[in-house]
Formats: sequence, C-alpha cells, structure tokens
Amino acid sequence: MVDNPIQELPADEAWKLLGSKQLGRLAVSVGGQPDIFPVNYYSDEGRIVFRSAEGTKLSELVVNEHVAFEVDEYTDDGGWSVVAKGTARVLARGDEIAEADTLPLTPWVPTIKYNYVEISVGDITARRFEFGPEPERYPV
Repeated sequence: MVDNPIQELPADEAWKLLGSKQLGRLAVSVGGQPDIFPVNYYSDEGRIVFRSAEGTKLSELVVNEHVAFEVDEYTDDGGWSVVAKGTARVLARGDEIAEADTLPLTPWVPTIKYNYVEISVGDITARRFEFGPEPERYPV
C-alpha cells in the first residue's frame, strides 16, 4: 500500500504541467446550470488563451466571467490533474488580438473561430496520483 497516493504540487509545477498539454476542459455556470467544454489552449504568464466561435460557450462567458479550467493525464500507474480558476474575457483590442494571433494556437476542428478568450488565473492547484487497490476498510 502507498503511504500517500495523492500529492499536492506547488504552483510552478502546476503551470509546467498545464503548459505541457493542449487540450483541457472549460467549466462555466450560468443561471445555476453548469457546463463543460473541451477546448484546445495555450498557457503562459498566469493566463490561458483559447479560440472560440460564436455560440453557447462564448455567450455563457459573457454572462458569467468566473470559470474553472482543468487538464489532466494518466497512465496505468498514476496521473495528475491541474485545476485553474479565474476570470475570462473576450479579447477586443487590436493589439491584444494581434498578439494572440502570434500564439501557437490553431483550431483543431475545421470551424472559423474569430474570438480569442483569455482566462486570467487567480488560483491554480495540481495533484499527482498514484493508482493502486483500495485499502482494507476494516483492518484486522
């Protein structure tokens, strides 16, 4: 049995893990109704950037800017998970959009995505997990 199968990681390692992937899940909530959207993204310097077409995701971000973003990975032996919480906004200024156009961020799905969304991360946490059998509930 593993002594500590769940390890909390420092913020710098959380950012490193977040930056190692390209696909995550955006969690939003409007009117008490949660929604989750898979998005490909780019992260750096305390932010996450993704592109979006017009639609539900973009509309919900305008109504409630408070979001969570999750990315993870696992193998047969264990895995990790990063959760970032912050505020989202659609980039509107020409200089912001021009800078975002230089990011290595292209849509994975063949649709037009004119909108860049930036999440300013206020809180980021990460955990590493080691898989194994459940311990005895009632040790003898």
